[in-house]
Amino acid sequence: MDLVVIWYALIVLCWVLFFVLEGFDFGVGLLSPLLGRDEHERAAAVRTIGPFWDGNEVWLVAAIGVTFAAFPGWYAALLSGLYLPMVAILLLLAGRGVALEFRGKHDDPRWRRRCDAVLAACSAGVVLLWGAVLTVFVRGLALDAGGEVTGGGLGRTLAPLLTPAAALGALLALTAAVLLGATFLTLRTTGPVRRRAALLARRVSLAGATVALLAAGGAALTGAAGTAAVASVAALALAGLAVLARRPGTRWEAASFALTAAAVAGAVVAALTANGDVVLPSTLSGAFSLTMHDAAATGSTLRLISAAGVVVLPGVLVYQAWSYRVFRHRVASERVAS
Repeated sequence: MDLVVIWYALIVLCWVLFFVLEGFDFGVGLLSPLLGRDEHERAAAVRTIGPFWDGNEVWLVAAIGVTFAAFPGWYAALLSGLYLPMVAILLLLAGRGVALEFRGKHDDPRWRRRCDAVLAACSAGVVLLWGAVLTVFVRGLALDAGGEVTGGGLGRTLAPLLTPAAALGALLALTAAVLLGATFLTLRTTGPVRRRAALLARRVSLAGATVALLAAGGAALTGAAGTAAVASVAALALAGLAVLARRPGTRWEAASFALTAAAVAGAVVAALTANGDVVLPSTLSGAFSLTMHDAAATGSTLRLISAAGVVVLPGVLVYQAWSYRVFRHRVASERVAS
């Protein structure tokens, strides 16, 4: 089988795992101050992602690293065309990590509230930026015949995100993160946080399905087939989630989270495969678009990294599966009388 296709499929897998696994991390981070009415409840929400968030970030490193190794042309165009947004994402990820790590280092309610505020703001910022960036995978950049992004100045790296499509992508990403966080909290907590998360999931899923349907219709009318496909996948899954989330019980909570994760995974796959073998369209001319094989590394390079990938990737998957099994129990958000 073509190694170029295999490695592109692995990159899609890495992005799917990142957006799904980090999606619920971001969702919990931005929801913890809203669903937790006091310090105990907020701490319970944050503890649900404590064992996982840093491990989940591995998939961002993997996605970027594999893109660099297997598709250097794609990597160069994306990172040069989206330099400022990527720097902003890295800074926000650093802020989120500091808030999570230092939240419990000082026994002061005001300190923890500030950390919670930083955690929520950074989580929301990362989600909005990634949602906008994901639309660039579908709509492309201003690539010239040499595969380089045209234009000068700092505005060149911001212009792709200052579009209606990017705003729509950011809104859908925020909706998805909220739903992933809410359904994850219904699975991993007990007491008041669990009840509030379930109620929020029902309400947001209905609103999100409406927004996604409108987005799909608008994209179809303008001929944006890739955007329409992404929005349609999200709309169908969110509509199903709205039905499932009305049923109490662990089984239905697990199904709600799984359906939300499937919606996010489907949207990411649709975005990354909407243009066929074109990995990055050119907004200047279709002839300048970057194809999978044009952007790929040499055959010898792909064979070399394949040997390493056969060892590393299964190991990471097994470790993460083990960690989720070990920390599968619920966190109590209600106060237990001593």
